[in-house]
Formats: sequence, structure tokens, C-alpha cells
Amino acid sequence: MPNPITDIIAKKGWCVADGATGSNFFGRGLEAGYPPDLWCVEKPEEVLWLHGAFLEAGADIILTNSFGANAPRLKLHKAEHRVAELNAAAAQLAREATRQHFEDTGRKAVVAGSMGPTGELFEPMGTLTHIDTVATFAEQAQALAEGGAEVIWIETMSSLEEVAAAAEAARATGLPVCATLTFDTARRSMMGVTPADYARFAAEIGLDMAGANCGVGPAELMDSTQGMIAAGIEIPVVAKGNCGIPQYVDGAIHFHGSPELMAQYALYARDAGATIIGG
Repeated sequence: MPNPITDIIAKKGWCVADGATGSNFFGRGLEAGYPPDLWCVEKPEEVLWLHGAFLEAGADIILTNSFGANAPRLKLHKAEHRVAELNAAAAQLAREATRQHFEDTGRKAVVAGSMGPTGELFEPMGTLTHIDTVATFAEQAQALAEGGAEVIWIETMSSLEEVAAAAEAARATGLPVCATLTFDTARRSMMGVTPADYARFAAEIGLDMAGANCGVGPAELMDSTQGMIAAGIEIPVVAKGNCGIPQYVDGAIHFHGSPELMAQYALYARDAGATIIGG
């Protein structure tokens, strides 16, 4: 299947992904601990607002509000039976936002179906098995595809086992697949994966795009991304950093970064070889 993200890269050399979802919703009334995914049906106007804000800022890629909409995560809120409903709604909202933006500006954007980690560990440290985890992600990926996602975007992973399971499930949709890990200041994921390890693994399992996201700030994220590039990764590389660790100050979420810092990071990421750059 054609990859709409690489089509954009072919035209201008890079593309812009959107920014954070949950932390932006905190400023719109989301309470700590409440799953943002439920807002796809409870407060769809807020989800459309955020997608629209990112599109107005120039995003070429919009991630669906479905990061935690897998059964194990939703089970924490007694909503595991709503996987298909929430993911389809998330994709439909993102498609509606991009449709409205195209009508207003004539500029197209890509809808990427976001799938985050289950929050559980694989055997022998935990209870997850490959077969069961593929089934978990397949339920989510299929609903995202049916809702209108054009790419499946696996993000904030820490283990290669979970990436492999999610990617296998995503492949079954026939859509292009992107997967990103999150690394700490020591350039390792929580499960000890290095950027070079991940670059090799991404090639082995046939990902269409790969990179790093989240972390503790743009400098650390770029260090990890450069590690993947130095290892010779040949697919488009994602650099999707945040502007530091969020903190509550005077009742509101604040980051130690600034728009100016993030602009410098974006230029640095582009010059370093990343072709998909976001926040």
C-alpha cells in the first residue's frame, strides 16, 4: 500500500508531526488519571479542537487520540469492552479534522492511528505472551483502520517484544507501520534497548518508519535519534520529542522548554537526518 508520509517526504524532504495529546488536554479540563481516549466519545469537540490546532500550526501528520485505547489499559477503567468503539471514534475524529482543514486551506494531512504500550511485561518477567499481545493490538489496529487511519503509529515503546507484536498486528491492516521507542538519558529504553539495537531491529521486522519519541527533553531525544542514524537505519527516522518533563505549577501544567527551544530542536533534527519531526 502507498505510504502517504513518504510521499510528503519525497516532495519536501521532511514532514511535521503533531505534538502531545494528554498534556494539552490537561489545560482543557482533563483530570489526572482519567484516560484521554474516552474523550473521543465524551468530549469529541475537544479532540477536534486539538487536531485543528496542530493542523493550523502546520502539522502534516495527526495522531489519533487512542494512545491508551488497548484492552489492558482500558481495563484499568472498566472499559476494555470499548476498544473498537473508542479507536474507530478516534480515527473518525482525526479524519474529520483533516477534512475540515483541507476544505479551509487546500492542504492535506495524514491520519496516523496511535497505539501505545499495554503497560504490562512479557514473560518471564510478566504475563504477556506474543500471541495474546498480537491479538490485543490487532483489535485496536483494525478499529483504527476501519475508522479511517492511513498509517498505524506505534509509540512510546520500551521492549522489542512489544514492538514486534504490535507491528505484526498492524501489518494485518495493510497500512504502513511506524514504531518509536522512548529512551532515557543513558540512551537506553526501560528494557535496555539501545538506539543501534532498535535500528537493526526495525530493519529485521520490516518497519516502514521508526525512531524515538517522548523521553525527558529534545536534547536527549536527539541523542537517541542520532544513534539510530549512525547505526545506518535506511527507513525514514522519527524525532518526536517533548519540551521537558511536565510539572504542575500554580494549578497548571508547565514545561521547562519553550517554543524557541523546540524550533531549534526541529531544525537540528532535520539537519541531523530525521525526516519526520514532531513534539
